[in-house]
Amino acid sequence: MLFDQEANKLQSDFTRLEWLKFTSLADRLARFETVAGTLEVSAPGVDLLRLRFQRLPVPDYGILADEAGLPKETISVASAKDEIRVKSGELELVFQQEPLRLAVYRAGKLMLASATDRTISGTLRLAPVAASPEQWLISLALASDESVFGLGDKFGALDKRGQLIENWNRDATGVNAEISYKNVPFAWSPSGWGVFVHTPVRVTHGVGYAPWSHRSYVLKLDDPTLDLFLLFADSPAEMLQKYTALTGRTALPPVWSYGAWFSRAYYKTSAEIMEVAEKLRERRIPCDVLTLDGRAWHKSETRFDFAWDTERYPDPAGFVRTLRGMDYRLCLWEYSYLSTLNPLFDELAAKKFFLQTPEGETYIHRWLPPPNDRLIPHLQPSGLLDFTNPEAYAWFREMHRDLFEMGVSVMKTDYGEAVPEAVVGYNGDMGKRLHNIYTLLYNRCAFEASQLYGEKDGIVWGRSSWAGGQRYPVQWGGDPQGDWEGLAASIRGGLSWGMSGGAFYAHDIGGFYGPQESGGLLGSGMPDPELYIRWAQAGIMASHTRFHGTSPREPWFFGEQAEEIVRKWLNWRYQLIPYLQGCALEASQTGMPVMRSMVLAFPEERLAWQFDQQYMLGPSLLVIPVLQPGGRVRFYLPAGNWFDIWNQTWVQGPGLFEREVPLDHIPIFGREGSILPLGPAVQHTGELKAGLHLEQVWAFGLPRNGMQLPGLNLSISSDGKLENLPSDVKIQFK
Repeated sequence: MLFDQEANKLQSDFTRLEWLKFTSLADRLARFETVAGTLEVSAPGVDLLRLRFQRLPVPDYGILADEAGLPKETISVASAKDEIRVKSGELELVFQQEPLRLAVYRAGKLMLASATDRTISGTLRLAPVAASPEQWLISLALASDESVFGLGDKFGALDKRGQLIENWNRDATGVNAEISYKNVPFAWSPSGWGVFVHTPVRVTHGVGYAPWSHRSYVLKLDDPTLDLFLLFADSPAEMLQKYTALTGRTALPPVWSYGAWFSRAYYKTSAEIMEVAEKLRERRIPCDVLTLDGRAWHKSETRFDFAWDTERYPDPAGFVRTLRGMDYRLCLWEYSYLSTLNPLFDELAAKKFFLQTPEGETYIHRWLPPPNDRLIPHLQPSGLLDFTNPEAYAWFREMHRDLFEMGVSVMKTDYGEAVPEAVVGYNGDMGKRLHNIYTLLYNRCAFEASQLYGEKDGIVWGRSSWAGGQRYPVQWGGDPQGDWEGLAASIRGGLSWGMSGGAFYAHDIGGFYGPQESGGLLGSGMPDPELYIRWAQAGIMASHTRFHGTSPREPWFFGEQAEEIVRKWLNWRYQLIPYLQGCALEASQTGMPVMRSMVLAFPEERLAWQFDQQYMLGPSLLVIPVLQPGGRVRFYLPAGNWFDIWNQTWVQGPGLFEREVPLDHIPIFGREGSILPLGPAVQHTGELKAGLHLEQVWAFGLPRNGMQLPGLNLSISSDGKLENLPSDVKIQFK
């Protein structure tokens, strides 16, 4: 049978574990012997279990927020002939022998168990636990109605059931396939369980993937060490709280980051970007950040050494000072590769600052094979900085100093996905273990530089990430195709990242490339005005907002109507900043993302889960993006009353609705019982007062037992009074 052939092929290099033997319990750590080595079982927190086979010593890259400080709950072990029971609190982990299988009960309820897929002869089709010298295979059972979420910024259906997902960071050059920039080996089910593989290496997830087993979740780990966390929670929100307690919660980005960012790939001269800066202010289009992208501010052939192209920018400090005088922040592009044509290359190579070949030579990354490897000026053969070398790490961090002290506000940390499996790091690790973790180290280094030399509120504008990368905000979604499907996929990517621990997300308004083909390549055509407007509306209703693409994305290029509508929406964006600050505070305290999928926000309403392109922005606002020409939308309102903020009417849920909405708005609903703090519509955040800068608070419905915004010390009492804020802030009851 083909079904058996696929399963057998998957397992052909593995040995199934048949048994384990309890050997000791000390310091709240139980040890068991198996043919694959020693299994350690602990409970690093309430409703958490950790199963660890460490067959080789490995470097610690700080994926866990504080591994040494992880609390351990008390555990007990009861061993019988064919069964071993490990208990911690309400959890009971049961091992059965021949073959080795596991089941986890919570308060007596079965939560998670090894795969139950059997052949007609009665044998298990998939090994519950299997190992090879370099890999692990874990097979878990899935119920027919079980959905699974997480695993990074994946752009397809949010429910990963039926999908084959590979956690391996790639330069995806789009949002049209499974490959993606931000991968996280953490998945969870609304039924109350989650799995997190603590590893830097490739993890493949067959999530009810039919060629293997539609009724099983198969984890394939390319690492001799298995460090598996099992998490149990009463809700998806609690699941994210537990996961981010393990891997860290976001730092708070600066207030100005919630303003609008404008960018192109790329502004070719200082005169071009200054013209944009002046027009934005003249046309009253709010903006806080301008970005000089990959070829905009340095010489392409020798990138990247933090040096300005003095032919285009003869006075960099004066240029930055002029923009700051116009109340703009400047974002500069960077990456961690250095062209072999750069005068610094030989010096850094001699210091072993780059990743090495197994023979001890500097590894040279080529985007094209010889003899064509120098055809693209900005993609020259390059060395990859080795962040496992402490001196190289410190050098890269220090190289940011002059830029930040000059007045640059943030770096766009691009690329980072090019590490091949065969290279060797300074710490002795091979590329297969460095490939994914490289982006975590890269963003950590740039984030630290912004704290040390910038304005102390750490921030990056990062593309790639791994587990733990949510600690270093902010992330954006890569290079979407400039069409309606590119918009839809970008929204799903942001929601999937949010369900993987990421608090913040932005996508390129208008799409990065396309839509027209030219010379066989998707070129720099402009999106049509309708798509541009709809993308702007959706992008503004995200944690962060950036206009970016291979062609101009400033509103005046799309006609007077588009400019007027986008200006109105950007004014609304700036009014939302106090609310977004509250959402960010909640994320830093609980791990809840700013953009929340329907399953995350309404786990009790299965019908809502199917609508994976609408979302809650924080706890108060339901956003319905328009994803097709003509303005037709179909959406689901969960149970309760919802206030249509544009039509000023109440709508009763639950229910499925269809509308044709005008071009100047998308449906946004306020959730009954919630509040929405709003600030002034300003041109940039420099016009805001220090603190929370509130003008008014919308209360959706009359207060019953009071209304609160999680994260902010802001509430409305049951008698309708605003607490903890000045009396001049207006309350509007909707």
